[in-house]
Amino acid sequence: MKISARNRLKGRIVEVKKGATTAHVRLDIGGTVVTASITNEAVDELGLAVGKEAFAVVKASDVMIAIDD
Repeated sequence: MKISARNRLKGRIVEVKKGATTAHVRLDIGGTVVTASITNEAVDELGLAVGKEAFAVVKASDVMIAIDD
């Protein structure tokens, strides 16, 4: 599969929490956990489950960073 996203982060799924229509998928990337919000349908189609390896694909023209004091 070819994609145009520049940032792909490989990790392991640590949590999948489905809501009414949207799921939050938490991915551990070397000790840092990122959370993606995707549709429940996408979770099912991709077969996402705790313990599986996956990639977080970041596709954005702007990325903001905030410092937590």
